[in-house]
Amino acid sequence: MSRTASLSGFPEFLPQERMVELHFLDTLRRVFELHGFASIETRAVESVEQLLQKGEIDKEVYAVSRLQAEEGAAGPSLALHFDLTVPFSRYVVENAGHLNFPFRRYQIQKAWRGERPQEGRAREFTQADIDVVGDGELSFRYDVELVLVAAKALSALPVPAFTMRVNNRKLAEGFYRGLGLGDTAGVLRSIDKLEKIGPEAVAKLLREELGASQQQAEAALKLAEIRTPDLSFVDRVRALGVQDPLLDEGLEELSQVLEAAMQQAPGKVVADLSIARGLDYYTGTVLETMIDGEESLGSICSGGRYDALARKGNRVFPGVGLSIGLSRILARLIGQESVRASRPVPSAVYIALNSDADWGRAHQLADQLRARGIAVEVAVSAEKFGKQIKYADRRGIPFVWFLGADSADQESHEVKDLRSGEQVAADPATWLPPEADLRVRIEARSAEEG
Repeated sequence: MSRTASLSGFPEFLPQERMVELHFLDTLRRVFELHGFASIETRAVESVEQLLQKGEIDKEVYAVSRLQAEEGAAGPSLALHFDLTVPFSRYVVENAGHLNFPFRRYQIQKAWRGERPQEGRAREFTQADIDVVGDGELSFRYDVELVLVAAKALSALPVPAFTMRVNNRKLAEGFYRGLGLGDTAGVLRSIDKLEKIGPEAVAKLLREELGASQQQAEAALKLAEIRTPDLSFVDRVRALGVQDPLLDEGLEELSQVLEAAMQQAPGKVVADLSIARGLDYYTGTVLETMIDGEESLGSICSGGRYDALARKGNRVFPGVGLSIGLSRILARLIGQESVRASRPVPSAVYIALNSDADWGRAHQLADQLRARGIAVEVAVSAEKFGKQIKYADRRGIPFVWFLGADSADQESHEVKDLRSGEQVAADPATWLPPEADLRVRIEARSAEEG
């Protein structure tokens, strides 16, 4: 990942790195599907009007147009989507008559955002999203379920320890309302800057921009200091002496999330009342996820509850969703060489040729091995065995297969393990490589190894 790119912000992987990415993609798909989420893919472009209706990010949107448009041609202005939530909102509205609600979807797809490239932020990146969307209403239990699914998905990946930090907007808004702060959305946007600018700067924002008193600002910051791995956050909030019905509702909902996480994802989830998620459409559960010790990377999994992200006439589609920043995770892990593929190519076997006349017979043997799930390459010419072996070794292929003298001589086939140098007889009908060599494995490396 340290290679010089010809186009900044649009990363490309070498084959061995791509195999790591594919492993991550396959793992996430498997976990999502085991929990009943169906895959969708939305188009790469949306209308500019659609993309910009959820926020002021016009400077980051890549517009799309033909280089040679027909003279006088008119049509909607198009742009590449910058996340998967806005396209999904449009997808739900347009396909509502064909979907069964609550609709459970996962979507793993590229997005584009024209921001300054830096570690963890690329202009082209892959996200993995899951959402549950209802028609008119959606049980809070889906909030709980999505937190657990995300924790299980991340736990299935070869990533270092992580912490999911969960809060509830009802809890925060009810607390601010109980303090007498009317612009609760503004307070949330200020609190969302806490890690970037620090408590003193946030307190100044609350006082100067939102009219908070010193006492109100201090109380808001005290709430944000609460972080617990268990239900003790409830007593700590109550000790602050603020009362409001919405606060009570938020405490109850966050308690349900933590209680379930303590049982099904122990050590992965904490209540962190500093998490605000400044976007206005969040209405309940909100979360961010950090790799422990790598907090500078930013959140690798974020999302929350939105009760009115999508509308169609009088119909409202509430939902809860999470987004895993797959490219952000891979950039750090591959860049640090803390995860790697066990070999640079899928091939487990390289079939050497005794003579060029053996090429057809070698392909028949290759198909016989492939039918049993063994990835095979065949030499294209009968060079000296030393050259053929050296080529296989450079490719990272662990085994070289030497054909028998003729097609009828099945007992004279031999296989050489290039790592140990051991060469043994092999029956094409039954031979298998060791389980560890059958397919490429993705291996996490410890700091000591690095």
